[in-house]
Amino acid sequence: MVIPQTAPMLLTRNLLYTGITRAKKLLIIIGSQKIIDFMIQNVDSKERNTGLEFKMKE
Repeated sequence: MVIPQTAPMLLTRNLLYTGITRAKKLLIIIGSQKIIDFMIQNVDSKERNTGLEFKMKE
């Protein structure tokens, strides 16, 4: 899993958790320890407006 330095709003704990839990046999995280620590502390979660509910109703 590559974790580049990017906008803080994208570096969330949820994203890190998803990457870790989807690994089947092995996970190698490539990124700075500072960014990974930031992700662990960043519990902000934005509401996603995907339109999925609307699409499923059609």
